[in-house]
Amino acid sequence: MNVKIQEGHSDIEVVIKCPEATETIRKIEALLYGLEKRLACTKDGITCFIDRRDVLYFESVDKRCYLYTADDVYEVPLKLYEVEELFAEVDFIRSSKSQILNMAKIESLCPDFGGRIETIMSNGEKLIVSRQYAKILKERLGLR
Repeated sequence: MNVKIQEGHSDIEVVIKCPEATETIRKIEALLYGLEKRLACTKDGITCFIDRRDVLYFESVDKRCYLYTADDVYEVPLKLYEVEELFAEVDFIRSSKSQILNMAKIESLCPDFGGRIETIMSNGEKLIVSRQYAKILKERLGLR
């Protein structure tokens, strides 16, 4: 694989030349698109654009999807499974039936009762990763 960076252009263009668009190539493409994703969401009737890097987690409550940052909560006009598809390749992981965590915002992990994992997020908030998703989280974080 060759990687070339050419400076001095007015816009950024990434071209992947390959014999076949494999799953790995598709993941690289998704990662590149996901790096600059911002989500349109609402708070008190006002539309806001939140950078995905500021998101601690998403949660589904009463058939509505919410985005949590260190300071605020916003409603997202997507279903939780749509959020999962949108950010699957870039640091976000399902942590329970109703929650998706930003792995980049996890400060620490602690084993919990019944095979669950307690995570402490960058703002100090404690969230539980269900037993069903605990193994996947450990694998994605390079543990075990």
